[in-house]
Amino acid sequence: MNTMKLQQMLQQFFLEDIGDRDVTSETIFPNKKRATGEFLAKEEGVLAGTDIIATGYHLLDREIEITLHKKDGEQVKKGELIATVSGPIAPLLTGERVILNLLQRMSGIATLTHRAVTTLNSAHTRICDTRKTTPGLRMLEKYAVTCGGGYNHRFGLYDGVMIKDNHIAFCGSITKAVEAVRGKLGHMIKIEVETETKEQVLEAVEAGVDVIMFDNRTPEEVCEFVQLVPKQIITEASGGITLENLAQYGNTGVDYISLGILTHSAKALDISFNIEGWK
Repeated sequence: MNTMKLQQMLQQFFLEDIGDRDVTSETIFPNKKRATGEFLAKEEGVLAGTDIIATGYHLLDREIEITLHKKDGEQVKKGELIATVSGPIAPLLTGERVILNLLQRMSGIATLTHRAVTTLNSAHTRICDTRKTTPGLRMLEKYAVTCGGGYNHRFGLYDGVMIKDNHIAFCGSITKAVEAVRGKLGHMIKIEVETETKEQVLEAVEAGVDVIMFDNRTPEEVCEFVQLVPKQIITEASGGITLENLAQYGNTGVDYISLGILTHSAKALDISFNIEGWK
């Protein structure tokens, strides 16, 4: 993750939650009383977001000492210690909720991604995410996908061309849409086209695109379409693919399967923060 961007994000999140001040913690603990807190896994999963703990608490108080006991991408079991933080008790409590919210959210995404990768069980096909992320959290959520063993699709509208059905409809054809893009963009930006039929796949191949997506196709259709695409063109399947039917796509030969569920439907991993004692 980009450290400077992470700091900016956390500053914004803390401002939203703290406002002018944490009236509860500052009034109860005004004299920098110290304590030790522990982040504990309350269920099994894959961890993501440990940088949130270190970066977040150092933004609030540089005196806070952070010890990470687990790394991003590692499996955690119920009751395992993730991190220990020691320092003035007021900022420990002030930062607790924002840090926990992000840590739980990211670990939930990493856990679901790991489950998808395991379910697919393919040596060739990779699981990747989509742009169906929470506004403002895309960097964190896409990083969490990589912690779970998945890969990132494009980060935004700016770093790759994806010609969808509406683009094709307005242009008149895949060929015309690709020509319009090629006439204005350089060679460093890849072009992906969304297809639904055999005819569209063949047209995209003829247009010489970089990536062909098979949209809302069955495993049998994906298998058929993959055979029509030269090896130098990357293939992707998306739409209508769930954890329940994911394994059926494991032997289709498609290069990537993109899943919106990784980021828009992940359940937060249950993680707690407990104060050990204060003096």
